[in-house]
Amino acid sequence: MNLKHKEAACNYFIEDDRSIFFPLPPEEKETLFANHVCTIYKKGEIIFKEGDKPSGLICLASGKVKIFIEGIGGREQIVRMASPLGFIGYRALFADSNYTGSAVALEDSVVCIIDKDTLFSILRKNVELTLNMMKKMANELGISNTRTVSLTQKHIRGRLAESLLLLIDTYGFEEDGKTIRAYLSREDIANLSNMTTSNAIRTLSSFAQEGILSLDGRKISISDLRKLERISDLG
Repeated sequence: MNLKHKEAACNYFIEDDRSIFFPLPPEEKETLFANHVCTIYKKGEIIFKEGDKPSGLICLASGKVKIFIEGIGGREQIVRMASPLGFIGYRALFADSNYTGSAVALEDSVVCIIDKDTLFSILRKNVELTLNMMKKMANELGISNTRTVSLTQKHIRGRLAESLLLLIDTYGFEEDGKTIRAYLSREDIANLSNMTTSNAIRTLSSFAQEGILSLDGRKISISDLRKLERISDLG
């Protein structure tokens, strides 16, 4: 990833018509541009750690990020997957508290941080932006609540199927329309599904034998999406 890509990504997170900041008037966009910092994180690099204090709103301009909480024995539980134009770590920012989890780049990513005071100043003046941000956070809270119930009540097959569907919803497919556009390790898939790595490996192999998907290293191609959805629904 080069400087040119970084600059393009920095513009993208404000100027793309899907961005929450796109409808802002020119003067407020200029204020955001003047008061944000973009950084390139290599695959595996930590963006923030549990206990850190937020300095601003973190926006993912390009790449993929996992947010996880370290549990008993140091085992990770992935609580969110972030995609471009998404925010990470915003709960701690708005709650004026430290981060309760950590964020790591799953691939080379560009992260932009909007200065806290600048953001809050614009939110106080721009009611539409404030309401849109509240709606975005409320939607993600709803997804998080649903996931919490699923990860505690569904069986292993249902949990893994739901995690694969979450990856599809978040990142989509490659051009072939089958390969999930996220190449996670078996350990990450397990941590996303609240199971051991060995159980994730066995369940993925079982899905492959049943013709639901095919495996090629970290690439997962879905052959029968409806069956995967049924397994998730049945739990």
